[in-house]
Amino acid sequence: MSAGTEGDTLCFFINGKKVTENHADPETMLLSFLREKLRLTGTKYGCGGGGCGACTVMVSRYQPATKTIIHYAVNACLLPICQLHGAAVTTVEGIGSTKTRIHPVQERIAKAHGSQCGFCTPGMVMSMYALLRNKPQPSMEDITQALAGNLCRCTGYRPIVDGCRTFCQEANCCQTNGGGDCCLDVKDETDEQDDEKPQLFSKDEFLPLDPTQELIFPPELILMAESSNPKTLTFYGERTSWVSPTSLDELVQLRSSNPKAPLVMGNTNTGPDMKFKGVLHPLIISPTRVLELFDVTQTAEGVWVGAGCSLSEVQSLLEKLAPQFPEEKTELFRALIRQLRNLGSQQIRNVASLGGNIMSAYPNSDLNPVLAAGNCKVSVVSNGGRREVHLNQDFFVSFGKTVLKPEEIIVSVFIPFTREGEFVSALRQAPRKEGAFATVTTGMRVFFSERSRVVQEVSIYYGGMGPTTVSAAKTCAAIVSKPWDDETLGRAYDVLLDELVLPPSAPGGKVEFRRSLTLSLLFKFNLEVLQKLREMNVIKDELPERIRPLPRDIQPSLQEFQHVSKDQSAQDPVGRPIMHRSAISQATGEAVYCDDIPRTDGELFMAVVTSSRAHAKITLDVSEALRLPGVVDVITAKDIPGKKVRTVFGYNEELLAESQVSCVGQMICAVVADSKAHAKRGGASVKISYEDLPDPVFTAEDAIEKSSFFEPRRVIWRGNVTEAFKTVDQLHEGEIRMGGQEHFYMETQSMLVVPVGEETEFKAYVSTQWPTLTQDAIAETLNIPSNRVTCHVKRMGGAFGGKVTKTSILASITAVAALKTSRAVRFVLERGDDMLITGARHPILGRYKVGFMKDGRIVAADIQYYTNAGNSIDESTLVVEKILLHMDNAYNIPNLHGRASACRTNMPSNTAFRGFGVPQSIMIVENMINDVAVLLGRPADQIREINMYKGPSVTHYKMEFSPENMLRCWDDCKVKSDFSARRKAVDQFNQQNRWKKRGIAIIPIKYGIAFAESFLNQAGALVHIYKDGSVLVTHGGTEMGQGIHTKMQQVASRELHIPTSKIYISETSTNTVPNTCPSAASFGTDANGMAVKNACMILYQRLEPIRQKNPKGSWESWINAAYFEKISLSATGFYRGPDLYMDWDKMEGQPYAYFTYATCCCEVELDCLTGDYRTVRTDIVVDIGRSVNPSVDIGQIEGAFMQGLGLYTLEELKFSPSGLLYTRGPSQYKIPAVCDVPLRFNVYLLPDSSNPHAIYSSKGIGEPIVFLGSTVFFAIKDAVAAARSDSGLVGPFSLDSPATPERACLACASPFTKKIPVSKPGSFKPWALNI
Repeated sequence: MSAGTEGDTLCFFINGKKVTENHADPETMLLSFLREKLRLTGTKYGCGGGGCGACTVMVSRYQPATKTIIHYAVNACLLPICQLHGAAVTTVEGIGSTKTRIHPVQERIAKAHGSQCGFCTPGMVMSMYALLRNKPQPSMEDITQALAGNLCRCTGYRPIVDGCRTFCQEANCCQTNGGGDCCLDVKDETDEQDDEKPQLFSKDEFLPLDPTQELIFPPELILMAESSNPKTLTFYGERTSWVSPTSLDELVQLRSSNPKAPLVMGNTNTGPDMKFKGVLHPLIISPTRVLELFDVTQTAEGVWVGAGCSLSEVQSLLEKLAPQFPEEKTELFRALIRQLRNLGSQQIRNVASLGGNIMSAYPNSDLNPVLAAGNCKVSVVSNGGRREVHLNQDFFVSFGKTVLKPEEIIVSVFIPFTREGEFVSALRQAPRKEGAFATVTTGMRVFFSERSRVVQEVSIYYGGMGPTTVSAAKTCAAIVSKPWDDETLGRAYDVLLDELVLPPSAPGGKVEFRRSLTLSLLFKFNLEVLQKLREMNVIKDELPERIRPLPRDIQPSLQEFQHVSKDQSAQDPVGRPIMHRSAISQATGEAVYCDDIPRTDGELFMAVVTSSRAHAKITLDVSEALRLPGVVDVITAKDIPGKKVRTVFGYNEELLAESQVSCVGQMICAVVADSKAHAKRGGASVKISYEDLPDPVFTAEDAIEKSSFFEPRRVIWRGNVTEAFKTVDQLHEGEIRMGGQEHFYMETQSMLVVPVGEETEFKAYVSTQWPTLTQDAIAETLNIPSNRVTCHVKRMGGAFGGKVTKTSILASITAVAALKTSRAVRFVLERGDDMLITGARHPILGRYKVGFMKDGRIVAADIQYYTNAGNSIDESTLVVEKILLHMDNAYNIPNLHGRASACRTNMPSNTAFRGFGVPQSIMIVENMINDVAVLLGRPADQIREINMYKGPSVTHYKMEFSPENMLRCWDDCKVKSDFSARRKAVDQFNQQNRWKKRGIAIIPIKYGIAFAESFLNQAGALVHIYKDGSVLVTHGGTEMGQGIHTKMQQVASRELHIPTSKIYISETSTNTVPNTCPSAASFGTDANGMAVKNACMILYQRLEPIRQKNPKGSWESWINAAYFEKISLSATGFYRGPDLYMDWDKMEGQPYAYFTYATCCCEVELDCLTGDYRTVRTDIVVDIGRSVNPSVDIGQIEGAFMQGLGLYTLEELKFSPSGLLYTRGPSQYKIPAVCDVPLRFNVYLLPDSSNPHAIYSSKGIGEPIVFLGSTVFFAIKDAVAAARSDSGLVGPFSLDSPATPERACLACASPFTKKIPVSKPGSFKPWALNI
């Protein structure tokens, strides 16, 4: 199918403008079309697989049959433009902008502080906008459903939900629930009384939602749709053709002559295959315009649903039908509705079709087990005519294959009514509550003989238990025609266990968990059935407990902070909850990120080629790649004119591997081409031959055994542990492992290097936290002086520590390509490559020995930490040091011995990540304290309290500090969270429930702020005042969502005594402020704030004589006068930073400027049968001195907590036994979503606190709270302990982090998990390594 053949013209509308495309390529997705062709860059690329929602747009279509217009949200990254003929697309730019007017959705998300880095905001806005177009007054449930497919890594979701909540007309608002004051009432703040609590935003000033103001649907498209004779459309692309027939006959003919061509409806299956697996289809058939596929017909037996109907349409159809019939007839309908609500996200369900879902025959399909158990059938058509095929165990043949012939097409699906005495249930367990593929999913149906408990028919199907949907036929045979009672089911469990066997090395792993789920889901079905039999009066037995679903309603939450003092000037913004300075631009899609910078003429794209072996010698052949169309060049290590390595702590890290590789994902070469697609294809055709080297090292245990470490290994002690161990009442030894964590910044690594064209000058636009490092790296790599390289950073779409060292390496390679080709080179990593190449948080193995007294005092502790550093040193030594410096946390342990090592392994190199080792360090200490509490049979909070620092204190590295505010946080948190009453309530709940348990935990933190490497604490600023009185501020800090530019604007406003509207911050660049330090270590505001303050004070001082001459004059008049008096209106500011140090030989120092303290209390509810949990309530009290901006700081606290919740309970990096990362995108790697937010999420800033060591008495807050996510882990562990005690198990037990549903469920040791035989380690090759 050559592109020379003339195809049809594609016609659709975008934001009210007509788009006609004469050469539509079937491989072009709407996302790249919007961004590259139309320059509408508000829609973002986050993952490319429909898993993050950053590219959400709204599609509207006219339905001629009903003469209505439908609107729905879709993922632009999976939507082929060829699918859009006759549709109207609305993007974030189309609903409002700062140039015209902003839309209420954009305004409310921004003003409610729901946008930090802003990269996910356009997607959030569009999901919410599409909901409001369909329901102008949504319920809270509608909102959480609409946002379920949108990920955010910065905010913790609470402010986004709060902003959207203002559109609700809610029945469960706090006023109607008996509370007199509504959480949303915001009182007028002009008469600030002391007793009135300040609010983060005022709802009164929001624009009202006016549905009449929206873009109209283009009348031309209505006429087009109404025209009676639609014609077949054909589009020819570079490698693929697309045919869109209009009748069923034509579709049947096409399919019979092209049986291998996929039928694409929503492209949610074929799309990812083409994108991530490189599958190429020469022909794609799109049946979206075949009306017969959308017919719905009701019969006396049930309903026939067109196979082309989207899952959302099926869901709303069933929701509409269910109430029209008696309950007993709609059991199957309701089971399907339940399953559909959790299947994928709203954006996926809006396009994925029912027929496609059945035909893709995924092993863990959510619908197929329910359809099969429910006796559904499909009507299929082919050249040979029509036939009906039952969905049963014979239908699913093997992985992705069904019994249907290749040329057969499913036209419709029959969903029968159920009968009296028939019950259907759909149950699933997934790694995350929403928007996740199921681990195990099931459909179960039972039909009883009239008014008895004797089973007449039973049907049980599972997904996730083999390569296909499987039927538990033997189990059913053991139940049928017997009474439904404990004896029958007891036998059924044993039969099921033998019937559904998974080999220990089964793909997907989690074998024990999956096998135990088959039993516990059947048990859940049993409880449901007993409940229904009891309701029908068939049985009178006393029932075991009824398992209700976990709570899910998000409650209004509190954010408490202090008013600014009465005598502060009204225009002084410091201490006020000011909105992020670019939040509105972020919400309208106007904010420019690195990849939004317009293309320059002749610009090239780069793609890297990475190693697929962990430890091998390599030889490279690039000849085939160079022959491909569009490929310009291939960059290898030989092309680097300057330094080929980056040297850290005496270890070299190669930019591009030359002769051997030391991990999967190591970069070998880079392909430069005229388009992203060509560069990617070029990369795929580079040939690398490997010669494996012996004995790769993957785990910490491997490294310990082979003594593979990066030097220096650090040691610190105080007191004498060995002697102390002899004097204690009790000794205990334990260990805990903690997995790594992917940064998952929403914007992947992005850069653009532009050669200026003379004297080897380069401009680098890079998404980095440390522009100076990138500048230095490029200069050294190209062998040119640093003054020829300027690095510009406007903003990053999140970073979290992951855009420092690796980014400088990526930028250096890009610069080599720009130098070699003399053209601008753009390099944006795809999500999967980003996750593979850039490393993560260090996984850790912690071993401890602790000695304590009967009264709870811990006298001595010896702790060993092993971090998995990966194949290069990166910042691992510094991480190891910070781990040891925080191993005391809040506790004064008189004899303490700590050793920490960075293990050198054949894994991708791990790097800095928010918290920098502290979340790993303290986790091990807190786990140790938990063990002590369990051994003494006392509540853990008492043991914590007994051992805390009190009065004037000294750390184990001899730094003096006062723990007063730390203790205040602890006491305040206990009061605010009503801890003791809730502890009792939890115990009572646990006595009354066998299969659901609650757990509660309270944990403190003491976190050292600033860099122990003193030179990194300096900062510079440059402030210009222009003749019109406007001010331009530049400083060394970079904006990644933490609001540093907003705070710097506040500082300048206070020091210059002018409103923030006169102050602008454009970007961070190395040609305005040189030699800067990274924005890291929670020290960005502390350092840069002082530098900006210094520059502004100098300028204000210079204006003194002018002000004296004209004290009543305006700012503008003073500046004008100063210019004519030849007074310099530009100043540099500088801040040396504190002189900090740490002497590791003497084991003493002052590595931190001060400590940030906090305490967090969490309560969870755990389903012991599946390991699912819900965080019911979280209260965090934080001492951050006097906040410069409470809305930004509370945003940082909530965001860090949610990231910690992900780290300790959800996020799992899985590696194959050969060292390949399996989890390379949001479909395999689960970060917290809206469904993971604590149902009540309260944050309190400690009042009346101050901090003499930082600007305006504030404190750094970026990192400390990440660790407090572990409170959820310990609450889960508390709930698990309650479940274990029901099984007669007491004493300390091991629960590694993250406490995923799998680990929590297995640790509960229910009768079902105990039935599963455990395979001996070493007797098989596991699917994944235990890192």
